[in-house]
Amino acid sequence: MELSMGSTDFLKVFKHLDTHEFSKTGSKVNLFLCPINANKFDYSRMIVELIEPLADFAISRKVKKSYANKPMTLSKVAREKFVEYKKNTGELGEFLLYCFLEGHLKAPKIFSKLEMKTSTSMYVNGSDGVHFLKTSENSYQLVFGESKTIKKLGDAMYDAFNSINQFINEINDKGNAKSGINFEKRLISDNLDHESWTEEEKEFLSKLIYPTSDEDFDVDDAFGIFIGFQINPSDEQKKLSNTNYRRIIEQEVKTQLSRELTHIENLIERYKLYGYSFYIYALPFTELDKAREEIMKGITI
Repeated sequence: MELSMGSTDFLKVFKHLDTHEFSKTGSKVNLFLCPINANKFDYSRMIVELIEPLADFAISRKVKKSYANKPMTLSKVAREKFVEYKKNTGELGEFLLYCFLEGHLKAPKIFSKLEMKTSTSMYVNGSDGVHFLKTSENSYQLVFGESKTIKKLGDAMYDAFNSINQFINEINDKGNAKSGINFEKRLISDNLDHESWTEEEKEFLSKLIYPTSDEDFDVDDAFGIFIGFQINPSDEQKKLSNTNYRRIIEQEVKTQLSRELTHIENLIERYKLYGYSFYIYALPFTELDKAREEIMKGITI
């Protein structure tokens, strides 16, 4: 089964700074950096590369095929999904998570929640999207998405793992029952016909969602996490040479992330998430709220 993303060129605009692997679970944290130009984060370059995968994320393969000979209409339909960019603070994180899961992890999308929205103001509960990953010849993972764009890195990590805990245990902040991972699997299963899967692919995905002892492969649940956080370069840092500015920023975000590694392990311990794999993508921004609006506006107009 192929990736839904037509191009992974967007990865070239980000600098991959670091990878940390948790030896016990195989979970990984990948740190990326936005392009820098003249001691500023160059969001315009990001926008150029993010326009191309937008339709792959926002629209199902089936709908995309129906616009095969109408590329301008396809682009318009995809951009309309993001029209509420000033009000919705989560969709950029969902989109970037999709890009990293497909482009870097090579985990094909089963579907994204944005596909499920029938209006720009509709909110869809559950994970931010669902992918699958082949981890060995006879092992797969269903990868549920969770994205957080919050100024403080530690707060973003906490919120992400808290949401995952509630999703797995199907509870809310007060401990009351709510829909969660089992509802999500039913939703995937019920909507397989909305995609352009072949009968063979549909049968395979059905087995991934609800595996039985008769299958010749194992399936485990896993999570993909996007963390967008804010850094605040000082005026003195901004006055440095371009080379020194890049070096300082890279070292600063590496240090911030390294401090969070124990926090991540503690959160896994706190919520008893021992058996799950986590694929975490961390990306710093300057002036997060402004950057989020600028990028969302840039890919929708």
